[in-house]
Amino acid sequence: MRILGIDPGLRTTGFGVIDVAGSELAYVASGTISTTHLEKGRLPERLKVLFDGLVEVSTRYQPDCASVEIVFVNVNPQSTLLLGQARGACITALVSRQLPVAEYTALQMKQAVVGYGRADKTQVQEMVRRLLALPGLPGPDAADALGLAITHAHAAKAMARLAQADGVLGAGSGKYKAGRSR
Repeated sequence: MRILGIDPGLRTTGFGVIDVAGSELAYVASGTISTTHLEKGRLPERLKVLFDGLVEVSTRYQPDCASVEIVFVNVNPQSTLLLGQARGACITALVSRQLPVAEYTALQMKQAVVGYGRADKTQVQEMVRRLLALPGLPGPDAADALGLAITHAHAAKAMARLAQADGVLGAGSGKYKAGRSR
Protein backbone atom coordinates (compact mmCIF):
# COMPACT_ATOMS: atom_id res chain seq x y z
CA MET A 1 0.00 0.00 0.00
CA ARG A 2 1.26 3.48 -0.84
CA ILE A 3 0.28 6.29 1.55
CA LEU A 4 0.49 10.04 0.97
CA GLY A 5 0.74 12.11 4.15
CA ILE A 6 -0.14 15.81 4.13
CA ASP A 7 0.79 18.48 6.69
CA PRO A 8 -1.39 21.38 5.49
CA GLY A 9 -0.29 24.98 5.75
CA LEU A 10 -1.17 28.11 3.81
CA ARG A 11 2.46 29.17 3.38
CA THR A 12 4.03 25.70 3.24
CA THR A 13 2.30 22.35 2.90
CA GLY A 14 4.41 19.28 3.54
CA PHE A 15 3.92 15.99 1.75
CA GLY A 16 5.41 12.56 2.29
CA VAL A 17 4.94 9.28 0.44
CA ILE A 18 5.72 5.85 1.88
CA ASP A 19 5.17 2.27 0.80
CA VAL A 20 3.94 -0.27 3.33
CA ALA A 21 4.43 -4.03 2.92
CA GLY A 22 3.48 -5.94 6.05
CA SER A 23 5.40 -4.27 8.86
CA GLU A 24 8.01 -2.80 6.49
CA LEU A 25 7.94 0.93 5.77
CA ALA A 26 9.81 2.31 2.76
CA TYR A 27 10.43 5.96 1.91
CA VAL A 28 9.28 7.01 -1.57
CA ALA A 29 9.34 10.83 -1.63
CA SER A 30 8.76 13.97 0.41
CA GLY A 31 8.83 17.70 0.01
CA THR A 32 6.85 20.89 0.33
CA ILE A 33 4.45 22.98 -1.70
CA SER A 34 5.06 26.67 -1.08
CA THR A 35 2.85 29.70 -1.66
CA THR A 36 5.36 32.22 -0.30
CA HIS A 37 5.99 33.57 -3.81
CA LEU A 38 2.45 35.02 -3.76
CA GLU A 39 1.30 38.03 -1.75
CA LYS A 40 -0.60 37.28 1.47
CA GLY A 41 -3.73 39.00 0.17
CA ARG A 42 -4.05 36.63 -2.80
CA LEU A 43 -5.79 33.81 -0.94
CA PRO A 44 -7.62 32.22 -3.92
CA GLU A 45 -4.38 31.97 -5.91
CA ARG A 46 -2.54 30.49 -2.91
CA LEU A 47 -5.26 27.85 -2.44
CA LYS A 48 -5.02 27.00 -6.15
CA VAL A 49 -1.25 26.48 -5.82
CA LEU A 50 -1.89 24.00 -2.98
CA PHE A 51 -4.66 22.23 -4.90
CA ASP A 52 -2.63 21.97 -8.13
CA GLY A 53 0.50 20.91 -6.23
CA LEU A 54 -1.27 18.04 -4.48
CA VAL A 55 -2.95 16.91 -7.67
CA GLU A 56 0.52 16.82 -9.26
CA VAL A 57 2.03 14.90 -6.32
CA SER A 58 -0.80 12.34 -6.29
CA THR A 59 -0.61 11.93 -10.08
CA ARG A 60 3.14 11.38 -9.94
CA TYR A 61 3.29 8.96 -6.98
CA GLN A 62 -0.10 7.21 -7.37
CA PRO A 63 -0.91 6.68 -3.65
CA ASP A 64 -3.65 4.28 -2.58
CA CYS A 65 -4.80 6.56 0.24
CA ALA A 66 -3.92 9.75 2.06
CA SER A 67 -3.73 11.05 5.62
CA VAL A 68 -4.10 14.69 6.58
CA GLU A 69 -3.49 16.50 9.85
CA ILE A 70 -6.57 17.76 11.68
CA VAL A 71 -6.30 21.45 12.53
CA PHE A 72 -7.33 22.81 15.91
CA VAL A 73 -8.11 26.37 16.91
CA ASN A 74 -5.03 28.50 17.42
CA VAL A 75 -4.70 31.62 19.55
CA ASN A 76 -5.41 33.76 16.47
CA PRO A 77 -8.86 32.96 14.98
CA GLN A 78 -7.93 34.51 11.62
CA SER A 79 -4.91 32.19 11.31
CA THR A 80 -7.13 29.23 12.16
CA LEU A 81 -9.60 30.18 9.41
CA LEU A 82 -6.83 30.57 6.84
CA LEU A 83 -5.27 27.25 7.83
CA GLY A 84 -8.68 25.60 7.60
CA GLN A 85 -9.06 26.90 4.05
CA ALA A 86 -5.64 25.53 3.12
CA ARG A 87 -6.59 22.18 4.65
CA GLY A 88 -9.85 22.23 2.67
CA ALA A 89 -7.96 22.84 -0.59
CA CYS A 90 -5.65 19.92 0.24
CA ILE A 91 -8.49 17.52 1.04
CA THR A 92 -10.42 18.60 -2.06
CA ALA A 93 -7.36 17.89 -4.23
CA LEU A 94 -7.03 14.40 -2.73
CA VAL A 95 -10.72 13.59 -3.06
CA SER A 96 -10.71 14.85 -6.66
CA ARG A 97 -8.14 12.10 -7.32
CA GLN A 98 -10.51 9.50 -5.77
CA LEU A 99 -8.26 8.96 -2.74
CA PRO A 100 -9.66 7.86 0.60
CA VAL A 101 -8.58 10.40 3.22
CA ALA A 102 -7.87 9.61 6.87
CA GLU A 103 -7.41 12.37 9.43
CA TYR A 104 -5.17 12.46 12.51
CA THR A 105 -4.32 15.10 15.07
CA ALA A 106 -0.74 16.22 15.64
CA LEU A 107 -0.94 14.57 19.05
CA GLN A 108 -1.96 11.23 17.50
CA MET A 109 0.85 11.45 14.95
CA LYS A 110 3.47 12.27 17.58
CA GLN A 111 2.22 9.45 19.79
CA ALA A 112 2.42 6.97 16.90
CA VAL A 113 5.84 8.09 15.64
CA VAL A 114 7.71 9.20 18.76
CA GLY A 115 5.68 7.53 21.50
CA TYR A 116 5.00 10.86 23.19
CA GLY A 117 2.14 13.16 22.14
CA ARG A 118 3.94 16.34 23.18
CA ALA A 119 7.14 15.62 21.23
CA ASP A 120 8.81 18.56 19.53
CA LYS A 121 9.53 18.92 15.82
CA THR A 122 13.15 17.74 16.09
CA GLN A 123 12.06 14.54 17.85
CA VAL A 124 9.54 13.85 15.06
CA GLN A 125 12.21 14.52 12.43
CA GLU A 126 14.67 12.15 14.10
CA MET A 127 12.16 9.30 14.53
CA VAL A 128 10.94 9.65 10.94
CA ARG A 129 14.58 9.50 9.81
CA ARG A 130 15.11 6.32 11.84
CA LEU A 131 11.84 4.60 10.92
CA LEU A 132 12.41 5.20 7.20
CA ALA A 133 16.21 4.73 7.29
CA LEU A 134 16.82 8.15 5.73
CA PRO A 135 20.39 9.43 5.35
CA GLY A 136 19.51 12.79 6.92
CA LEU A 137 16.75 14.65 8.68
CA PRO A 138 13.76 15.61 6.54
CA GLY A 139 12.56 19.21 6.81
CA PRO A 140 9.98 19.85 9.54
CA ASP A 141 6.94 20.05 7.22
CA ALA A 142 7.98 16.98 5.23
CA ALA A 143 8.75 15.10 8.47
CA ASP A 144 5.26 15.83 9.81
CA ALA A 145 3.73 14.65 6.52
CA LEU A 146 5.80 11.46 6.59
CA GLY A 147 4.77 11.03 10.24
CA LEU A 148 1.11 11.25 9.21
CA ALA A 149 1.67 8.58 6.56
CA ILE A 150 3.42 6.35 9.14
CA THR A 151 0.56 6.94 11.58
CA HIS A 152 -1.94 5.82 8.97
CA ALA A 153 0.15 2.75 8.14
CA HIS A 154 -0.09 1.67 11.78
CA ALA A 155 -3.74 2.69 12.24
CA ALA A 156 -4.91 1.09 8.99
CA LYS A 157 -3.51 -2.28 10.06
CA ALA A 158 -5.23 -2.07 13.43
CA MET A 159 -8.53 -0.97 11.89
CA ALA A 160 -8.39 -3.81 9.35
CA ARG A 161 -7.83 -6.35 12.14
CA LEU A 162 -10.76 -4.95 14.12
CA ALA A 163 -12.98 -4.96 11.05
CA GLN A 164 -12.11 -8.59 10.31
CA ALA A 165 -12.79 -9.61 13.90
CA ASP A 166 -16.12 -7.78 14.07
CA GLY A 167 -17.25 -8.17 10.46
CA VAL A 168 -17.48 -4.38 10.21
CA LEU A 169 -16.24 -3.93 6.65
CA GLY A 170 -18.47 -4.70 3.72
CA ALA A 171 -21.66 -3.86 5.61
CA GLY A 172 -22.60 -1.11 3.18
CA SER A 173 -21.39 1.91 1.34
CA GLY A 174 -21.64 4.19 4.33
CA LYS A 175 -24.05 6.49 2.50
CA TYR A 176 -27.36 7.28 4.12
CA LYS A 177 -30.05 6.32 1.61
CA ALA A 178 -33.31 6.60 3.52
CA GLY A 179 -35.26 9.81 3.18
CA ARG A 180 -37.03 10.05 6.51
CA SER A 181 -37.67 8.13 9.66
CA ARG A 182 -40.47 8.37 12.19
